[in-house]
Amino acid sequence: MGIYDQARGQLTFQLEMLKEALKQYCKYDVINNITSRIKSPESIINKMKKKNYGINYQNLIENINDIAGIRVICTFKDDIERVKQLIRRMQTIEILNEKDYIKKPKKSGYSAYHIIVEVPMKYEGQDIYVKAEIQICSMAMNFWSTAEHKIKYKTKGKLSKLDSKKLEIYAKIINELDEKIKEMYRKNIRI
Repeated sequence: MGIYDQARGQLTFQLEMLKEALKQYCKYDVINNITSRIKSPESIINKMKKKNYGINYQNLIENINDIAGIRVICTFKDDIERVKQLIRRMQTIEILNEKDYIKKPKKSGYSAYHIIVEVPMKYEGQDIYVKAEIQICSMAMNFWSTAEHKIKYKTKGKLSKLDSKKLEIYAKIINELDEKIKEMYRKNIRI
C-alpha cells in the first residue's frame, strides 16, 4: 500500500501546483479543493469479489485502478473541462482511460469525470508505474456524491427503491442549481 500512497502524494502535489497556477491566471479558485485517499484493504477485497477477480496481487495490480484516489473539486461545472484538458497535458503521468459521468451520469445520479492514470515511481531501484484515479467534479457534484455515499454506507446498500429514486431526482436538482449558479457568475463577471 505504501507505493500507492507515494503515488497519491506525488499526484496530489502536482495537482496542488496546478490549483495555484490556475488561481493566479484566472483570478479565482478554479479548483476549490483537492482531496485524496487510499482504498482500505477490506474495500479492495470487496471490489475484487464483486467483480469476480481472483484475490491475488496480479489481479489487484492489473484490475483495480482506484486504490489511490484523488478528487479535484472545481468551483463551477465548466471549470471541469479546463482542468481535464490541463491534466491531459501533464508530462509526468500517462492516461490509461477516461469516463465521462457528466455527459452520462450513473443510474444513481452520480456525476463526475474520471481519469485513470499511471504515475511513474521508483521502487527498489526500478521504474514502476502505479495506477491512480482522478475524479474531477464541481462543488455541487461533490456535495451530492459525499451525501449519497454516507447514506448508502449507513444503510449498508439497503436503501429503499423510493429513497434511491429520490436521490436520482436530487442529483438532477443539484445539477440544475450548479448550472444556474455558474450562469449567474459568468454573466456578472462577463467571461
